[in-house]
Amino acid sequence: MRIFDAHCDVLYKMFKDSSIDFSDSSKLHVNASQLVNAKVQVQCFAIFVSPSIHPDVSFHASLYMVDIFFEKILKKNPNMRFISHSKDINTLKENEVGAILTLEGCDAIGRDIVKLKTLLRLGVSSVGLTWNDSNHVADGAMEERAGGLTRFGMEVLRLLNDTNTWCDVSHLSERGFWDVIEWADHPFASHSNCYSLCPHPRNLNDQQIEAIIERNSVMGLTFVPEFLSGHKKATITDVLRHLEHICELGGENHVGFGSDFDGIDDTVMDLSRAGDYMNLVNELQKYYSEIQVKNFLFDNMAKRYTKKK
Repeated sequence: MRIFDAHCDVLYKMFKDSSIDFSDSSKLHVNASQLVNAKVQVQCFAIFVSPSIHPDVSFHASLYMVDIFFEKILKKNPNMRFISHSKDINTLKENEVGAILTLEGCDAIGRDIVKLKTLLRLGVSSVGLTWNDSNHVADGAMEERAGGLTRFGMEVLRLLNDTNTWCDVSHLSERGFWDVIEWADHPFASHSNCYSLCPHPRNLNDQQIEAIIERNSVMGLTFVPEFLSGHKKATITDVLRHLEHICELGGENHVGFGSDFDGIDDTVMDLSRAGDYMNLVNELQKYYSEIQVKNFLFDNMAKRYTKKK
């Protein structure tokens, strides 16, 4: 079965270590060989600029990661195809992997909308407004102030609406989440889990999940053990608990996966890299119909990919 993974941090890991070869490096949770073997047909690659990078060079760091995406991932792996339009997903061949470029947090753009326009023109299809802290756009999930979108944040949101770009609510403060739900044309969550099962600030509560469902959008469950079980250890059973909870809320057609591979140190038992996806598939097939499993793994995400022009 085909898989759509809405989030990984390969670009940041390759940014930190220029010696990594995406083709088959064991340093990566996600590499080209594993994606093909696990039938991950669409993989989202996040541009993530760490808070440790000085603001004066953060935009340059984001451009460097764009270059890694095109030069070291797409150019060096002929089976990888750049996805910039919804029709590109529909034309992928069996052994091809579609690669979507995303932005995790707007720290790199500061308060300069031209920088965001530049990243969108370079092919970014999804924009997360924050990481865990605050920036000029909004407050993140771990920011104690817990504010919503700023005036500049609303300008960013209008640009995302005008360009049919996904607005990613993962990492946002709750107030920021509700601002996006009210004003964004294409809100979604790339990698978050259920707060009612695991009360971590990065997870979404039932009201937030129901809002995503009501907006006919989609939420990607993530494989971060701390967001699944509240501990450094988690199992595939924990992933299924969060999945079933969303289904109970009416979200059977509004849930997928966003692993966060290469952005985490601790991993789910038997689900520690892209090549392990089949272990998840096998467990899903024990409890859900073939149509449901196909929706969870691929269709729920793919049919809501927003780049139509």
